[in-house]
Amino acid sequence: MTNYSEFLKKVFSDIGQRSAYSQMLIGVSSGWVTGYTTMKIGKFAAFAVGGSIILLEIAHQEGLIKINWSKLDKSVDKLADKVEASLGREKNWKDKTERYVDNQLDRAESLLTRNSKKVAKWYTKLIGDEEGPKVNDLHIFLASFFGGVALGIATG
Repeated sequence: MTNYSEFLKKVFSDIGQRSAYSQMLIGVSSGWVTGYTTMKIGKFAAFAVGGSIILLEIAHQEGLIKINWSKLDKSVDKLADKVEASLGREKNWKDKTERYVDNQLDRAESLLTRNSKKVAKWYTKLIGDEEGPKVNDLHIFLASFFGGVALGIATG
């Protein structure tokens, strides 16, 4: 962990030696590249997944493949029943999946809420701001970076 924080300090200390305009330019440009690349990769992934689903459905309609929906539904139900039996609940697999996802989201939210003070301490320690919040070089860079990410997403 110390190597990671030392690396971040080294990278951001170089940016901190530059003027505010340079920091903003670096932040916006790197943020734009990040957002643009993310959008392009996301569009490709969505195209690949959606295209494969469409191809499978076309192959099914043309009779090239046959999907035994009742067997698939039964196997998913059996698996969900095993999970529910271990938890002591009984419902169909769709309700079970929804409940599982809801439980996981609630758990993640509680973890984030409990650890928010730890994250705030880590962040203030990372930027060397032990007294409290004030604008420094990292804030300028991060604000411009996230602005660039928004621009990259918008143009991607």
